[in-house]
Amino acid sequence: MRKSVKIVLAAVIAIPIIVVAAIPLFVNANTFRPTIESRLTAALSRKVTLGDLSFSFTNGSLVANDLAIADDPKFDQTPFFTAKRLNIGVQMKPLIFHHQLLIRSFEVDAPQIHLIRAEDGTWNFSTLSHGTNSLNTTRPTTLPDLPVDRIIIQDGNAKIETLPSQKNPQVYDHLGVQLQHFSLTQAFPFTVSASLPSDGKVEVSGTVGPINPQDATLTNFDTQVKIHHLDPVAAGYVDAAAGISMIASLDAHVVSDGMNVTSDGKVHAEQLILLKGGKAAPYPLDVSYQVVHSLKSNNGQVSDLVFQTGAIAIHIKGNYQLAANVPVFDLKLLAQSVPINDLQALMPAIGVKLPNGATLKGGTLSAKFTIKGTPTDNVIVGSYEIKNTKLVGYDLGSKIAGIAALGGIKTGDTTAIDISRANVRITKSGSESTNIYSVLPALGESTGSGTVSPSGALDFHLISKVTSAKGLNKVGVNLLTKLNSSSDAAKPSTANGIPISITGTAEAPVITADVNGLVKGNAATLKKKLSKLFGKKQ
Repeated sequence: MRKSVKIVLAAVIAIPIIVVAAIPLFVNANTFRPTIESRLTAALSRKVTLGDLSFSFTNGSLVANDLAIADDPKFDQTPFFTAKRLNIGVQMKPLIFHHQLLIRSFEVDAPQIHLIRAEDGTWNFSTLSHGTNSLNTTRPTTLPDLPVDRIIIQDGNAKIETLPSQKNPQVYDHLGVQLQHFSLTQAFPFTVSASLPSDGKVEVSGTVGPINPQDATLTNFDTQVKIHHLDPVAAGYVDAAAGISMIASLDAHVVSDGMNVTSDGKVHAEQLILLKGGKAAPYPLDVSYQVVHSLKSNNGQVSDLVFQTGAIAIHIKGNYQLAANVPVFDLKLLAQSVPINDLQALMPAIGVKLPNGATLKGGTLSAKFTIKGTPTDNVIVGSYEIKNTKLVGYDLGSKIAGIAALGGIKTGDTTAIDISRANVRITKSGSESTNIYSVLPALGESTGSGTVSPSGALDFHLISKVTSAKGLNKVGVNLLTKLNSSSDAAKPSTANGIPISITGTAEAPVITADVNGLVKGNAATLKKKLSKLFGKKQ
């Protein structure tokens, strides 16, 4: 009896194993390859080819050794999508007994994906599932649906290039994609994750669909995008020549209705540099934004871009056009009575430099600028005004060469600045300041103009009315008053004060007051006046 029971148990266990092992003898998996290829080709409107097929009964799937999806021939002759292994989840019973192919899922291991964006803004994936190509010469209004419960991509690699080709394509490693209840004709949920260069990571989740039957890039979607430790230069988002760099995180909501893409979110930026030649901001900044982009015209409106640190808020608004894959923008920057103490973190990032060891404390900054051009070739024009601040940590009076004979100007390491304003024009050739006007109680009133070269070399020429300077002793004030009053009327530049030149760099300026030149130019008339001033006879 026991022996009979053991035989029955053995048979119960062995028969299914024998049946499974014998299935390949009666069912050739490759007989399903033409069906799968044709269904995928019809659904994607791209030639799809599979390698050798085999059964995996443990996973309930067909396994293809190779997968290739052709590209739109207008972009490339090499495949758009390739993978060494594709698991096709199927319902095994209908497959084996009725040769009926019911697909449940696709799982792709380590695919290589090549995305290309043309100069006119179109993508090589825009014709997937419908567009004009070698397989389909008309644009359908409906799609041949291929519903699948689940599509999974694991450890993929996606490379994004533009035409004409650029040096550094964007690369996403360890790409993971999950599509649930996938359908070409209905919306479905999805998640995407990938690694970026320099330890960056991106996560996208939301819903997408139904797929637009005219252009896949016009498909509706509603997503949440999170990026961690983004280096935009290393990731290929920003050309290194633009001089813009940061380590950033992004949390954004992005929605498309098929016509416009609306995005709003916040960027947390560390080591921020916004202008070529600038230095990294010492403190993190938050940048919130609201942008609406037109998919048809490939341009957009920046309704608000706000730089925030401490109590400051600097607003940028305007528009941009994506031409030849390069943004061309026309923006306006507005800063109204921004506290300078809170502005310190942003000043190095936008290229504002002070003498070594110096800082500005107190007061406010107001500025209005227009920014036109591309990230690497733009023109910034506008004006600024600083009020009621102090230059701390730099003895400005002692740095003015040429005025020591008059007793020097005493400022100590703190110099009050009642007002300082100028018009500024900045290009890749440097910057030019005109209509400079400043009032420093210790130094008097100054006016003039100057330039800063791309390398940072200063070349400023000012006229300083130091006769009312609080930092100058009484004898010096009296003497300069006589110098000014005796100046040649034909030379109003010297008649109004002492010529001052500023060379060197912003970190190490060389400041020279041309008192000797003023004296020599007025030697003939000064002799009598100096004698009277000091009570001597001629």
